[in-house]
Amino acid sequence: MTSPRVNLLDFDADQMAAYVAGLNEKPFRAKQLMQWIHQRGVSDINDMSDLAKSFRATLLDKAQVLSLPVIKDEHAADGTRKWLLDVGAGNAVESVFIPEDDRGTLCISSQAGCAVNCRFCSTGHQGFSRNLTAGEIIGQLWFAEHLLRTDPNAVRRIEKYPTPGWEHTGRVISNVVLMGMGEPLLNYDNVVTALRLMLDDRAYGLSRRRVTVSTSGVVPMIDRLAQDCPVALAVSLHAPNDKLRDQLVPLNQKYPLRELLAACERYLPFAPRDFLTFEYCMLDGVNDSDIQAKELVRLLANIKCKINLIPFNPFPESGLKRSPAQRVHAFASILLDAGMVATVRKTRGDDIAAACGQLAGDVVDRTRVRERAVHDKQINLDQDDDVDSLDDEEIEQEYQPEHSVQWLKRLDD
Repeated sequence: MTSPRVNLLDFDADQMAAYVAGLNEKPFRAKQLMQWIHQRGVSDINDMSDLAKSFRATLLDKAQVLSLPVIKDEHAADGTRKWLLDVGAGNAVESVFIPEDDRGTLCISSQAGCAVNCRFCSTGHQGFSRNLTAGEIIGQLWFAEHLLRTDPNAVRRIEKYPTPGWEHTGRVISNVVLMGMGEPLLNYDNVVTALRLMLDDRAYGLSRRRVTVSTSGVVPMIDRLAQDCPVALAVSLHAPNDKLRDQLVPLNQKYPLRELLAACERYLPFAPRDFLTFEYCMLDGVNDSDIQAKELVRLLANIKCKINLIPFNPFPESGLKRSPAQRVHAFASILLDAGMVATVRKTRGDDIAAACGQLAGDVVDRTRVRERAVHDKQINLDQDDDVDSLDDEEIEQEYQPEHSVQWLKRLDD
C-alpha cells in the first residue's frame, strides 16, 4: 500500500532539515525548499528548477505542497477581503486580510470551530470539529500572501505606504494575528510550528512584534509559549471579575482571573513588546458600566498593558447588543483618566461578516454545543444594580466559581 504524500507546508525549518536528511539529501536542499515554497510561493515541485532532477523525482513521489481550496472570496467596501477555505470532511475556515495605510494584516484561524464557546463569538456557537494542522495554519498565510501579490489594489497600497524599515520586496502582508476561528493555545504544537515559519527568514521573516497570538486564557500554554516562541500576546478578557467572565468566557471556570493575570505577568519579560494587550468586547448593559470600568482599572493596575475596546458585532444567536458609541467613549475615558492605555478598535469588514467575532465558516460540530447547559446560561443583565450596591472592598474580593464545565476540563489535559 502506497504511503500518503507529506505536505511540505507542515514543516518548520528544523523539521524540513530532518525530512531532507531522511531522504539522504544534503542540508542546503532544505533551505532551497523553504525558499521555493514560502518566499516564491511555488507549489509545483517540477518548477523548483535548481533542485536536482533525482531529488525532484523523489519529492514528487513522497511529498506535495498542499494549499487550502477556496470556497468563497469576498470583498468588503473598506478593502477588507475574506476567504472561506476548505479543510475537508465538511469543514471550512475563514481568513481575513485587513489593509491599512501602514500595514497589511492577515487574521488566520487555528481550529475548525472552537470549543471555548465565548458568548459573544459566532465561531463558538458553531461548535468544534478539530484542530488545524500546521500546514493548514501556515497555508492561510501562504495562500493570501502570494495571491495578494497579484492584486493591483494591494500592490498599489504597499507602493504608496511602504512598511517602515522593510526593503521593498513586493510583500503585502506585514502583520499576522491568530484571532480567527479557534483557540490557538488549544492547538499548541501546530500553532508553534506555524509561528516559527512566520518568523523564519527563510520563509516569511516577520518580526515577533508583528505576529500576535490571541488567547482566551489557557494558562499552562501561555507559560509554554513564553519559553518556546514568544510573540505578541493578546488576552481576550471581556470582564473585570470572575462572576461575569465565567458566563462570557467559560474557560474562566478552569483558569480564573487570578491565575490568568499571574501568567500574563510571567509572560511580560519574554514578550517582544513591553506590554500585553487585553481585548474587551463592549456589550450593552452587560460589561460596559462605569463601575465595571473602574473595576477593570483596579484589576489591571499592576500589569503594563494596552486595553483594546472592541465594539460588539451582533449575530442572532448571541442575544447580545453592541454598546452605544457614547457608552464606549465614557468607558474609555475612565480608563484613560486612570492612566491606562486604551484604544477603540475600528470595525472592519462587517458588511461581509469579517469583523471581530463574526468568523464562522462551516463546522461539523463534534461537541454538540447547543446541548450544553453553558450555551443556554443567561447573563443577568441586572448585575449592574447588584454591583452598584457593593462597596470597593467587596468588588475587589475574588469570586470563586461554584461549578465547573466538565467538557472544558479535557480541552488541554
